[in-house]
Amino acid sequence: MPYVVTATAVSTAAVAGSVAVDPDSTWYQRLDKPAFQPPPWAFGAVWTPLYASIAWAGGHALQQAAGRRRRALAASLGANLVLNAAWNWLFFRRQSPKAGLVGTLLLDLSNIVLIRRTADVDRIAARALLPYAGWCAFATALNGAIVKRNPLPRLPASSSRPC
Repeated sequence: MPYVVTATAVSTAAVAGSVAVDPDSTWYQRLDKPAFQPPPWAFGAVWTPLYASIAWAGGHALQQAAGRRRRALAASLGANLVLNAAWNWLFFRRQSPKAGLVGTLLLDLSNIVLIRRTADVDRIAARALLPYAGWCAFATALNGAIVKRNPLPRLPASSSRPC
C-alpha cells in the first residue's frame, strides 16, 4: 500500500508542477541562460527516473517505518513534493527566477531532511534519493546562474528637474 500512496503523490506533484512549465514562452526564451543549461529534452529524460526513484524510496521506507517515524517521514515526503511542484509555479508561472531560486533552495533543504529521515529507517531507500538531491542541487546552480545573468531592469533616471 505505501508504494501506491507514494506513486500517487509523486505523480500528482509531477503533473501539478508540469502544468506551470512553458519552456516555449517568449519570457523564457529571452532569458540569458548559462552554457551548462541542458537541452530541453534532458529534463523529461532526467525527471522520469528521478520521480520513479522518489516513489520507490518513499514507499520502501514508509513500509519499514512505524509510528512517529512513519508520520515524520510521510510529512517530509509530502512537504518535499509540494516544494518540488512549487518551483515550476514560482519560476515559470510567476516568471520570477528569484522566486524560483528561493523555492529551489527550500527544496534542497527539504531534500536533506527527507534523506536523513529516510536513512533513519532504510539506508538503501535513502541512497536511492541521492540522484534526486544531486539533480536538485544542479537545478539550484542553474537557477542561480539565470538570476545572475538576468538582473531586473533598472528604472530610468528621472530627467525632470525640481522647480
